[in-house]
Amino acid sequence: MLTIGLTGGIGSGKSTVSRLFEARGITVIDADIMARQVVAPGSPGLAAVVSAFGHHLLRPDGSLDRALLREQVFQNHQARHRLEHLLHPMIWDKMDQEILRAKPPYCILVVPLLLESGAQERVDRVLLVDCTEATQKARASHRDGVSAQQIQAILDTQASRTQRLAIADDVIDNEGPATDLEHQVDTLHQRYLALAGAG
Repeated sequence: MLTIGLTGGIGSGKSTVSRLFEARGITVIDADIMARQVVAPGSPGLAAVVSAFGHHLLRPDGSLDRALLREQVFQNHQARHRLEHLLHPMIWDKMDQEILRAKPPYCILVVPLLLESGAQERVDRVLLVDCTEATQKARASHRDGVSAQQIQAILDTQASRTQRLAIADDVIDNEGPATDLEHQVDTLHQRYLALAGAG
């Protein structure tokens, strides 16, 4: 099974691109969804997070207060690494299980922090959804309703555009209109089918 690691910074358009691949019948496995599943109420992941970072992170219904956790670890480099060290192996175990269930000939793994977590070695090809930082900021602000300072803080923890471009096997330019995206995804879909021996 050919695995494509789809990545890009905040507001780059990863979700839009992954939906276009899904519309072509390709299995999409999203690391953010897996991350939510590994800290579901009653899970070993949630128990590990609470043990490491405190019971105050539990809501009355037993679920994780993700916003509070993010606030607690985001500005603290050590705490963020500790959280990643706890959860990343669990997330990848779940993703590996999903890859085994995926429908051939290839699957897309949406991993926002692919480069930052060193996970580019886990995929056959890296597909970068690329746009300018100004576009990222505008989209993230519009979509998430967060302040310019919060967006900048997120950008500061992510790999730079130059770093991402350096590891990318394929690049989707997401500066233009949606029709451009469709065309680029079509082209890559055909390339991946050929690489997987199904074209």
